[in-house]
Amino acid sequence: MRYLASTSRKLTLMRGILFTVTYYLLSVIYVLASLPFLVLPGRGPVSIIIRSYTRAMNLNLRFIGGISKEVRGRENLPDGAFVVAAKHQSWGDGYMIYPEIKNLAFVTGDHLEKFPLVGGILRKLGAIVIDTCGGGDRKAESLREGMETARKEGRRVLIYPEGHLAPVDYHFRYKPGVWHMAEAMGVPVVPVATNIGLFWKQQETRKTPGRAIIAFLEPIPPGLPKDEFMARLTDAVESRTATLVAEARGAQPFRATLIPDPVNGSQSRPTSDDPAAFSKA
Repeated sequence: MRYLASTSRKLTLMRGILFTVTYYLLSVIYVLASLPFLVLPGRGPVSIIIRSYTRAMNLNLRFIGGISKEVRGRENLPDGAFVVAAKHQSWGDGYMIYPEIKNLAFVTGDHLEKFPLVGGILRKLGAIVIDTCGGGDRKAESLREGMETARKEGRRVLIYPEGHLAPVDYHFRYKPGVWHMAEAMGVPVVPVATNIGLFWKQQETRKTPGRAIIAFLEPIPPGLPKDEFMARLTDAVESRTATLVAEARGAQPFRATLIPDPVNGSQSRPTSDDPAAFSKA
């Protein structure tokens, strides 16, 4: 038994390493494929390439990482523009969501622009890039500018309201920027729950085979008071996420634990067996 357990751990580690190598190879290939189209008007060709890239990454997850994908609740996606407010457990959840929604923009920090050539691709895709170095006023201004462009173009916008990668069984405080965005655009918000963190934890190399689920939930209409909206969003995402996690574990669901935001951008790694260190949500 000890030998089998050791062999299983080695295979899991090898699977993760092979996935990571393929991940970076695919990223380089698709970035290079996008370059000739950055100087052309319109975002059509680059959007097609990046959508193909996310689909390729889903195949990488399936056949190398051993993580299959199931999508639930597509009927909850409205016509026209809307905001997608997603649970953020893993680098992989964005790759799972992106190919499912047409005309999707996303909110990201300007740290991604440090990577060679990525900034040009983000601008071509119409991503809402937040100025994280310019202070609160500049952050708000860059968000307003991005929202106005998205509203005019009737786009859908993906945002992670927690602002950080959350470990399974925990969550961060949901930030009200998603409410300001939905109100400014006058569009509904589609909450998204997932259990991918069970199989691809945050930024870890190791991949655990299994079935990752993303669930698009019933849209929240615009016009609600901020506190009511935030409570409704948090409850919807966290309740369904707990159910999906419990389904994969074959156990009863329980409420995630609220933890403080990590300091200075560090990754939060609380121990799942010590929730008493934090306050309950």
